[in-house]
Amino acid sequence: MSSRQTETDVILIGAGIMSATLGTLLKELAPYWEITVFEKLASAGEESSNEWNNAGTGHAALCELNYTTEKPDGAIDISKAIKVNEQFQVSLQFWSYLVNSNLIRNPQDFIMPLPHMSLVEGEQNVAFLKKRFEALSNNPLFQGMEFSDDPEKLMEWIPLIMKDRTLNEPIAATRIESGTDVNFGALTRILFDHLKNKNVDIHYKHRVEDMKRTSDGLWELKVRNDSGEVERHTAKFVFIGGGGGSLPLLQKCGIPEGRHIGGFPISGLFMVCNNPEVVAQHHAKVYGKAKVGAPPMSVPHLDTRFIDNQKSLLFGPFAGFSPKFLKTGSMFDLIGSVKPNNVLTMLAAGAKNLSLTKYLIQQVLLSKEKRMEELREFIPNAKSEDWDLLVAGQRVQVIKDTVAGGKGTLQFGTEVVSAADGSIAALLGASPGASTAVSVMLEVIEKCFPQHLKEWEPKIKEMIPSYGVSLVENPELIHDIRTSKARTLGLNSELQPVM
Repeated sequence: MSSRQTETDVILIGAGIMSATLGTLLKELAPYWEITVFEKLASAGEESSNEWNNAGTGHAALCELNYTTEKPDGAIDISKAIKVNEQFQVSLQFWSYLVNSNLIRNPQDFIMPLPHMSLVEGEQNVAFLKKRFEALSNNPLFQGMEFSDDPEKLMEWIPLIMKDRTLNEPIAATRIESGTDVNFGALTRILFDHLKNKNVDIHYKHRVEDMKRTSDGLWELKVRNDSGEVERHTAKFVFIGGGGGSLPLLQKCGIPEGRHIGGFPISGLFMVCNNPEVVAQHHAKVYGKAKVGAPPMSVPHLDTRFIDNQKSLLFGPFAGFSPKFLKTGSMFDLIGSVKPNNVLTMLAAGAKNLSLTKYLIQQVLLSKEKRMEELREFIPNAKSEDWDLLVAGQRVQVIKDTVAGGKGTLQFGTEVVSAADGSIAALLGASPGASTAVSVMLEVIEKCFPQHLKEWEPKIKEMIPSYGVSLVENPELIHDIRTSKARTLGLNSELQPVM
């Protein structure tokens, strides 16, 4: 047994994009604070943040149809799309600040401009897409979006998808050039390299096993190092950013805010194209509509990706089920997360989501040829030999009791749970996740460090000019941010003044 003990200001659990972002923000706001990071794997960004474990979409609601719903009167509700887009604009501003401050040298190492598209077939879906386009394109955040139901125009936009397609029913797409592909794994590693240079104490192969509150109000963590020895580390503030592994640690800390919360793991699979000639024919992220009974995170999409300075092509995701909360987790993660305080919530969720369970089982049992059939809905002449199967990351969807959904409601989104005194916070949930990291970590700062906000606000506004301002109500600010961040980050999409 090791008797090693340390005391620090802040402990970050998990070396993913969320801890990387919070650590970087805090080092800008409070440079003299001591920060320690514990990561159970051998390097940063290896789980949910890894570039092969997520879709790399700079989620700005430009192409994701599940962020716009049709109301009973036929109108399109774009409120969630506006929120997600504004959150992504916050991330772009912070990344631009890091580039301008020379904290990031080459933005193309992690972000590339890429058109975002939505594609639908069938009269009803085309009518929905047109209404969605009309609702969004009148909004300054979505300026520059185009709509077409002309197969010849679609052939220009997406030749790989349109070639050899039998057009038995109407087809339409929207396209916006200001989309991005983001390599969140690369960004995470860049930020952790920066934090290391700022004297942040980063410990890889260190697993946090337990935590408790001490009599003087600090948090004491029991940490097992790579030699198997147990260490004790205390901090004034703890952030649990361990992806799917956050829920068990939240339960161990025992704060009342963590009660009655469960988690449901969903795994993802992608098809990856291994033929460079096919990859070269597609340049966009193209999102379709989720099948009936499928979770929102299973919206089929054909994505151009830029990974390791190479253009790739991915299709998916195919959902799957594993009781693990992380790819490197345990088969007992799910059953171990059921506690007396959340068992009724979990049982209610199970009863409510029988169709989802059935869908996941069907997805797990799909053969490669069945997956190729789904891919051929996007690429009619896709050949099996050109595509390989890739196991992507685990996502743990939050289950909680809500006013709107009742007991055991499955939440699709990202959620911060923090103690009333702000001494500890945990990040739960999934998509749009990484894309909204800066907004979500600012929420953590506001909840957990209210006493410092007045002092920190000028610096926050220097990093994020739109902080505290509604972008959608300030078209001039949107244009300023768009032009400056496009220039700084090398996103040379066509930019027109917002009227």
